[in-house]
Amino acid sequence: MKFKFDVECTPEEARLFLGLPDVAPLQDRMMQEMEEKMRDNIRSLSPEEIVKTWMPLTIQSMGEFQKMFWSQMEAATGGMGYKAGAKDEAGTGPKKK
Repeated sequence: MKFKFDVECTPEEARLFLGLPDVAPLQDRMMQEMEEKMRDNIRSLSPEEIVKTWMPLTIQSMGEFQKMFWSQMEAATGGMGYKAGAKDEAGTGPKKK
């Protein structure tokens, strides 16, 4: 035998009926704390600090990418052509072997 019940109620009424706790006040406090922390972090960050933090990684990454590119080119040409990471006399481009 099967019984089917359709109950219309709000989420708050269902929570009370099932005995679940009301977590809305806790969520409100947590959201306020998160907003305060985000505001503090935003205030402490200046554009100069962001650039100082990110720029060394970007420059280093570009250098590593260039080294990888030239080593792949050297491997593809069988070691002929350009030496990976070496600069020419002017310091502007790769050095030929």
